[in-house]
Amino acid sequence: MIQLPEDVRALFEGANIGHVATTLPTGGPHSVPVWVDLEGDRIAFLTGPGSRKARNLDRDPRLAISITRQDQPYQMAQVRGRVAERLEGDAAWKVIDRISHKYIGQPYPMRTDRVVCLVEPERAWGQTFG
Repeated sequence: MIQLPEDVRALFEGANIGHVATTLPTGGPHSVPVWVDLEGDRIAFLTGPGSRKARNLDRDPRLAISITRQDQPYQMAQVRGRVAERLEGDAAWKVIDRISHKYIGQPYPMRTDRVVCLVEPERAWGQTFG
């Protein structure tokens, strides 16, 4: 696991949308937008335990996450890593509600089955265009 550079950390700390890319069973790519945050030095995002991305990550924990700054889309970062831990139950809801407050100012509104994936970054870089 590497330490995220400060410019990359700042993007994950803000209310910016990340895109998680995983690998389908056929080997093809699968990319979806997600809410993201930091949990210590790990990147956290939430998902349903039976979602396509969760099933992909159960089979192969490697992923890539790209993120752009909401008010400056030419500032971006990309992280490659792997899901090192999955939080469930009360531990997950504590993180989910904190992430939800960042994006919509309230606890996560859909109280359905959710988990948090914690990603250990292996490579990270950011850049600004224009």
